[in-house]
Order: sequence, then structure tokens, then C-alpha cells
Amino acid sequence: MALPAFVWFVFFGIIPLLGVLALSFTTWNGIGEIVPSGLDSWKATLSDPGLPHALWVTFLIMALSWAVQTPMSILIGVFLATSKRYREFLAVLFFIPLLLSSAAIAITYKALLDPSFGLGSGLGIDLLNQDWLGNSTLAMATLIFIVSWQFIPFHSLIYQGAVRQIPTSMYEASQIDGAGRVRQFISITLPQLKYTIITSSTLMVVGSLTFFDLIYVLTAGGPGDATRALALAMYQQGFQANLMGPASAIAVILVLVGLVLSLVLRRLGGRADDSQLEGA
Repeated sequence: MALPAFVWFVFFGIIPLLGVLALSFTTWNGIGEIVPSGLDSWKATLSDPGLPHALWVTFLIMALSWAVQTPMSILIGVFLATSKRYREFLAVLFFIPLLLSSAAIAITYKALLDPSFGLGSGLGIDLLNQDWLGNSTLAMATLIFIVSWQFIPFHSLIYQGAVRQIPTSMYEASQIDGAGRVRQFISITLPQLKYTIITSSTLMVVGSLTFFDLIYVLTAGGPGDATRALALAMYQQGFQANLMGPASAIAVILVLVGLVLSLVLRRLGGRADDSQLEGA
């Protein structure tokens, strides 16, 4: 039963990855002849002073987006897990941002945040007339806000399903003991969401490594290089500077970072055969 999925993964996952790894040991401009060059591309990449900064920006985006998305997703997921009718409507409403493309979202927000012709100027609200994308701090904050706005609905859906799997008998027993909703949330809901939090966090972390289109359209890595993440650096090396060897090396670094982080999160989650129920 797993054979078709395995074959699909080999053709569209393993083979392209091996191809990128091989390209990282070559010199190629994307058009002409591919020339083997040993470790030249890796030396150029690892000695590039922009690489540590791109790594820092990538990890900063990862950490901040996780810190914003996780608590908001849990709270919204718990809220939507009830059976009230109007909350089903809200669940559909919350899911809309996920249906939009990142490029379209970036274009829309870029227009809305324009200090001269954007939302603040149109409504006459001075607070919104900031140079949101021209200031390094504001640009990072804006990027985190947009990323969270787009992907919180997806993770809320995950938490909503997980909360509905928690036995109601646990809440009923806690009510008999006099526990309120806050105590139930802290003592029952959060512990039972342990593995869901690990899964959601893994998706957030790995997804943060591949943010490209949103950053490219919104800031193009600016101001300066304040939002120049690894994925954008890879694009600039490969398709703007026509240096496919260093670009492939950055791609391999991205894969290795994602693999290490996934393994760490998996280790934090414990054994795969553990039950979601803490007492099981």
C-alpha cells in the first residue's frame, strides 16, 4: 500500500535533492555547460558574509512566527471546537486567508501599507502612515503579522480537530472537582494537545524555511537586507547572479537545517507509538 507513495517520493523528492547536491559541486550559469568545480561553490557560499545574516533572519522569522501563531492557533482552535452554529460560520471565515496566494496577499498588503496612498492616508489615520516596509524593525514586524494572518487558520483547524478528540469525560470529572474553564484549559486541554503542538510546530518551522514569494514581493529582502532570508538568498544567487553552484549549496543548507529541526521536534514529541492521552 505504501509503494506508490514511496515511488512518488523518490521521483519528486530524493532524485531532485540528489541533483541539487550534485550541482553544488559544479559551476553553472543556468544556461551553458555544467563544469565540475569541486568545493569552490561551497567555499564561496560559506565564506560569504551575507550567509550568517541570512541564517539569522531565517531563524528570527521562524521564532517570531511560531511565537505568534502557536498561542493564537490554540485559542482559536479551542474556540472553534464547540458545537455552536455561528462558530461554524466563523471557522469558514477564518479559513479564507489560507485560500489566497502569498503573492496576492503581499501585493494587497503592500498597497494597503503605502504611506502615501495606502489605508492610513485614505482614512486619515496618522498611526497607519508609517514607513512599514522602509524601516527594518517595522518591515520584520509587518512580515510576521502577514505570515501569521495567512497561516493561523490552517493551524487552528489542526487544533480544532485535536480538541474534539479529547474525551468529554475528562472535563466532566474536572467540573465535579470544581475546576473552571481556565483550569481545564491549563490542566487538560494543553497537556492533551502535546503531540498536536509538536506536529503544528514542525509544519511552522519547516514552512518558515521556505518563505520566498511573500518576502520577495513584499520587501525583496529590504530594507537593506533586513528581511533577506535563506530562500531569497538562494534565488538571488541562482536566478539574479546566475550562480547555480552557490545557490544549490544554499538549498542543501536549507534542507539540512529543516531536517535537523524536524528531528529535534520529533525527539521532543517522544515515541511515535505513544497515546495522545497522557494517562493511556
